[in-house]
Amino acid sequence: MAELKFNSGDYVKLRLAKKEIEGRILESYEKNVVLLKLKSGYNIGIPQENIFDAKVLKKFKDDDKTEKDVKFDDGKKTIGLIVTGGTIASKLDSRTGGVSALASVSDFKKFYPFVFEKCNVKIKIPFMELSENMNSEHWKKIAVECERFLNDSNVDGVVITHGSDILHYTSAALSFFLRNLNKPVVLTFSQRSIDRASSDAEMNLKCAVEMALSGCAEVMIVGHATINDDFCYALSGTKTRKMHTSRRDTFKPVNIKPIAKVFVDGKIEFLGGYRPRNKEKVLLDDKFSDKIALVKFYPGQDAEILQYYKDKGYKGIIIEMTGLGHVNSDWIVKLKKIIKEGLVVCAAPQTIYGRLNPKVYSNGRELEKAGVIYLEDMLAETAFVKLGWVLGHNNWRGADKVREKMLTNIAGEFNEFITE
Repeated sequence: MAELKFNSGDYVKLRLAKKEIEGRILESYEKNVVLLKLKSGYNIGIPQENIFDAKVLKKFKDDDKTEKDVKFDDGKKTIGLIVTGGTIASKLDSRTGGVSALASVSDFKKFYPFVFEKCNVKIKIPFMELSENMNSEHWKKIAVECERFLNDSNVDGVVITHGSDILHYTSAALSFFLRNLNKPVVLTFSQRSIDRASSDAEMNLKCAVEMALSGCAEVMIVGHATINDDFCYALSGTKTRKMHTSRRDTFKPVNIKPIAKVFVDGKIEFLGGYRPRNKEKVLLDDKFSDKIALVKFYPGQDAEILQYYKDKGYKGIIIEMTGLGHVNSDWIVKLKKIIKEGLVVCAAPQTIYGRLNPKVYSNGRELEKAGVIYLEDMLAETAFVKLGWVLGHNNWRGADKVREKMLTNIAGEFNEFITE
């Protein structure tokens, strides 16, 4: 067995019995196993006893331990990279069976060196959190870092690494919080950590960086378009939903086309209109009320749940209604009561696809007359975030003003061109 003189992060050539292979050494907690990331982006584990010789082709320089240590090249474009946690910012820890965070510039550079080769990177780590633990305070912290990067003339775009589970809530929040958007804001994720053989992390991040350097000034989610490594989609921050627990192409556009196809070689194929890059100053508007709820109506559900929210001081509720926007007769009676008492009630489709229309059946017409705000084709998750944002503004109080704002297409949350 050869004496192996390399460290994690080094780019090496390994001689095996019948072939030579090149790749980057990743940290491995498996005793006597070398974990190698191939040029293809896939990872393989090689027993040390099968390695006859090893040559370091490029030594990893561990000189970027903090943001201040990162060196800049005036000939390259620059991205602002906001690392918040999730699988894409994790590595497997075989000692525990779980994952541990990439919590430093050095760690991130070891696993994603192509980002630093492609462009200059200004990195911020406001927190490291699993996405299911996030709330509006986390959204505000991300928005603050985005605003700083977007109004920095030396930064060309923003990439945010984030857990996938509530990514579409965060993308919706940023779509409302960041007014007068001037550069791309791209959120990306992975379903499988970077050191796993089938990881989607590298391709997602490569495509996210390409989109962040593009001319598209939108809040977007970028990730695998299919289960294969064909290309990524750039998807609207307010019209996208996580649709699968584990597939690499988990995020899908709803009632709208993707913004673009993005390829790892830098090619971008736009599929529709978008807000172009511009010189405006981004304004941070992150007012938010957490006294909101998202409730799914189901057969036989006790209408007293609505009174619970009213008694607890909630200001508004999004109800995922059936069909074109319906609930049962007990709910209609209760909704009339709590709306009169000042609770804002909005309707979103639990069918996900399609548009609500309260005028088709008497049930819907009665609810609309009672004051329920029908949010047409808006996703329930986006509606939840938007309602919190609208109710966070004291100067937008009052039933008429709230209705006006909820029915105004502020960040592409409505698609006015789809039919029922």
